[in-house]
Amino acid sequence: MVVAVKRQMGETERKIRVAVVGASGYTGVELLRLLINHPAVEITALTSESYAGALIGEVFPSLFGLLTLTCNKFDAREVARRADLIFLAVPHNTAMTAAAELLPLDRKIIDLSADFRFRDPAVYRQWYGVDHAAPELLKEAVYALPELYRQQLTAARLAAAPGCYPTAVLLGLLPLIKREIIDPDSLVIDAISGASGAGRKPDLPLHFAELHGNCKAYKVAGHRHTPEIEQELSRCIGREILVTFTPHLVGTVRGILATMTATLVTSKDAAQLRALYQEWYQNEPFVRILPEGRLPETKQVRGSNYCDIGLAVDARTRRVIIVSAIDNLVKGASGQAIQAMNIIMGLDERTGLQLPPLFP
Repeated sequence: MVVAVKRQMGETERKIRVAVVGASGYTGVELLRLLINHPAVEITALTSESYAGALIGEVFPSLFGLLTLTCNKFDAREVARRADLIFLAVPHNTAMTAAAELLPLDRKIIDLSADFRFRDPAVYRQWYGVDHAAPELLKEAVYALPELYRQQLTAARLAAAPGCYPTAVLLGLLPLIKREIIDPDSLVIDAISGASGAGRKPDLPLHFAELHGNCKAYKVAGHRHTPEIEQELSRCIGREILVTFTPHLVGTVRGILATMTATLVTSKDAAQLRALYQEWYQNEPFVRILPEGRLPETKQVRGSNYCDIGLAVDARTRRVIIVSAIDNLVKGASGQAIQAMNIIMGLDERTGLQLPPLFP
């Protein structure tokens, strides 16, 4: 668990030219919000099929006066001509085609969809309902969770940004899974998300009158992030793990709170487990282990790239309860993608991301 501290950007050094494909979605605009102040980056190209020809400051008034680029329809050769690294912030089933067009043009790609997260194209077909258009690229893609695959990212051409729920869950479980402190077959995961996780496309259940003041479980025993969680936990211990994962939607905009429970197979108390987490993540710049008596809250990470983790032990049932919190649009998507970009391009991975959470 070593943080890669790389070169600092000199004033005369050429900046990395970056394109955002799919700039008019929530992850797209979050990428722009963070990249605008990134000292090593120049945003040089934006695409949007819905807003082609529009200035990005017209699409998102929050960016008015900060970025003057015009959105264009996607053209792989034109995007590659204008950028060294390309973020794909487009829907599932779309990114795979764009990546297949861009990779032969010798450009680095970070995909924020699910198209390159799975090793097995049959798993993708089962959970996303279509055949993968570029299955030959799945083995090359690096799962871009820096805390787990930092070394592989240093040489990546194609990186697959993890899903928001899996990010919160995996970071919460890695120390216990890797050290075989819990029974992996006993895992039960409940997680709560704000509405932005569903994307920007209008949908009746996400309308204010439907969602405000409400909390509901959805896609029970069938959420698409389940196989992603299982894949990565299984890779950690070298055998198949199946989990019970139940997501919930609440009437807020940002944030994920994940609660994971599992049976302990070693007799460790909360203090010992907390010490293990502190040691495990001591060199990780964006993971914060909370002290005794405190548990994560979504409002304490909002707008930041941090993942907060806390835990408790129920001695009566010999179970551990781990709670993690992230901003689904930052550490759960765009911020983590930029963290991966920093590693891929040889920068200090904290560059452009050392923003404190917004409060209140």
